[in-house]
Amino acid sequence: MAKIFTATNKKKASGQIILLDIERLDANGCGVGRYKKKPVFVENSLPNEQVKVKIIEAKGKFYKAKVVEYIAKSEHRVEPLCRHFKSCGGCDLQHLNTDEQLVFKQQKVSNLFARENLISHLPWQPAIVSQPWHYRRKARIGVQYSKNGEPIVGFRQKQSNTLTPIKQCNVLVEPLHNVFTELSDICRTLTLPKSIGHIEVIATEKVSIVVRQLIQLNKHDRELWLAKASEHQWQVFIDDGKSVSALTSVESLAYRLCNNSININDKSNGKSIDYDVTIRFEPKDFIQINHGVNENMIFQALQWLSLTKDDVVLDLFCGLGNFSLPIAQQVKKVVGVEGVQSMVNKAMTNAASNNLTNIQFFQADLNASWSEHEWSQHKYTKVLLDPARAGAFDAIQQLLLLNIKTIVYVSCDPATLAKDSHLLVENGYNIQKISIMDMFVHTKHIETMVLFTKA
Repeated sequence: MAKIFTATNKKKASGQIILLDIERLDANGCGVGRYKKKPVFVENSLPNEQVKVKIIEAKGKFYKAKVVEYIAKSEHRVEPLCRHFKSCGGCDLQHLNTDEQLVFKQQKVSNLFARENLISHLPWQPAIVSQPWHYRRKARIGVQYSKNGEPIVGFRQKQSNTLTPIKQCNVLVEPLHNVFTELSDICRTLTLPKSIGHIEVIATEKVSIVVRQLIQLNKHDRELWLAKASEHQWQVFIDDGKSVSALTSVESLAYRLCNNSININDKSNGKSIDYDVTIRFEPKDFIQINHGVNENMIFQALQWLSLTKDDVVLDLFCGLGNFSLPIAQQVKKVVGVEGVQSMVNKAMTNAASNNLTNIQFFQADLNASWSEHEWSQHKYTKVLLDPARAGAFDAIQQLLLLNIKTIVYVSCDPATLAKDSHLLVENGYNIQKISIMDMFVHTKHIETMVLFTKA
């Protein structure tokens, strides 16, 4: 029996050109309008803009569209500085001025807190910001090859695993922002061209290049990397998937944290906050990529904790000691806890190299029971926690048993922060202060700091 095909509404809608008023940005920074009572998601559009769009995808509950023409533009629209903005997936918001980016991010956090019935508990403080360009000191650069073997060196396209070839990235600090041409040149001359998975670049005192080598490096390619390293004064490391080894002679990777570079006066308790520490790390270690925001973030955390020489502070998810070491120079004692033993070892080394004897580090799964750990039996006056994106819900349930009155929570994911904040408020804590930290300018990513106190 023959079936008569009838086009569905979805197929009828695809390809249609419509006029759309953009009402808001979604959580990813994508403009949203409405058509036939359904949301329409339009990249590179802003609230209060009227745009002519082409529907490129029709789903049961929403449409996706792309801009054909801007009929009326937002007053907050700016021309993206980057030539790759429309294709590269690294930045989401270069077309929105930086002040409005902060408004968007703060509103995103407020919306998530509102879902947890915490909207009346948000005493916003000024945002921590940095320069909008040349702020990122570490990045992973992808390497792929075209059908004719030409190397493609760059970042992933939006919503794709395919790379956009990058010539220059103005988000990277100046020693790195033009590195793509040099990396493309060397990838083009390697005898084992498809042996590289990606390349990480790090800028501290020197530029470090970490090559993810999929096939063992041969003599010819080794000499190419050594020559390029000598030409540009790079430190080159080879990552074979199991370990990272230095190809060139190297100096230790490190960054300094010093209150002399902070332009914030501590008015909270009438005393200065003085610290000066050096954090050493290895090429694959996690560090905060925006040094300026990191410095101000640490200073603000110390301000909000109102530290005294009598305090005993618990630093959870302490990593290399980014917060622990500056805190230790203010207080009687610090205990740092981290889930990865290698990070604990490095934190201990950092404490020793900074001549800090009032600090201890322990390894523990903070999402499991703490009862068997000796450090959990201590009496603490204050706590700082800086978890990964998964948040600290299980850890907070353990933390509640310690009845610590002052908590500073540093978050890299506002959704888990809102959930965790609800748990704290439900158990008697009040939100005293909250602020955005614009660690990743021009992107949708949000860092937040919250001060909780308990009467």
